[in-house]
Amino acid sequence: MIKRYTEYTLMACAVLISLSLTAKAWAADVNKVVETCANCHGKGGASTEPEVPIIGGYSSEFLVNNLKAYKTQDRACPETEFRSGSKKGTKTDMCKMVKDLNDNDIKQVAQYFAKQKFVRAKQQKFDPALAAKGKEIHEIYCEKCHTEGGTVAKDEAGMPAGQWMPYLRHAFDEFNTGKRPIAKKMKAKMDELEKPDVEALINYYASFK
Repeated sequence: MIKRYTEYTLMACAVLISLSLTAKAWAADVNKVVETCANCHGKGGASTEPEVPIIGGYSSEFLVNNLKAYKTQDRACPETEFRSGSKKGTKTDMCKMVKDLNDNDIKQVAQYFAKQKFVRAKQQKFDPALAAKGKEIHEIYCEKCHTEGGTVAKDEAGMPAGQWMPYLRHAFDEFNTGKRPIAKKMKAKMDELEKPDVEALINYYASFK
């Protein structure tokens, strides 16, 4: 009886040690993934590249949904390149970046970036007159989901305020061409906007410093 008890105890210890080692390996993997993300999105997701979105400070749910959309290729994955690190200049895309991540990996990465501060872009310039018009358009069409001018992460709808202008233009183009998933209520609003309205919105969001 004592021998059997000892065997069970040793087996239990072995399982616990294995789980402990797995947890440590997992933590190292998350750090590696985050470091790779930083080669384009900047440290903590605070992108300094106008064509690359700032992702630090977004809600975890928003990030999870978008990463999964890339994994399933429900969202387009245009070719880009690493902006820094050992692979600087090497071609890649978001589908390639997430293809080996499982649901738990995606959740962990999203939670990491959600805990970071959203650092608003240092825009070169924007049109104040267009920004004023964009504010009016936002309040009519966008404020219900993107509250307080699109500055609240808890809305889980993304924060356009303070985002890079070139990236915003690209995002709006993806919405309009169907290359990016869009909620029915948002599509209905987008269909009512003319091209000058979209440009006004972009200038409004760029006015947040």
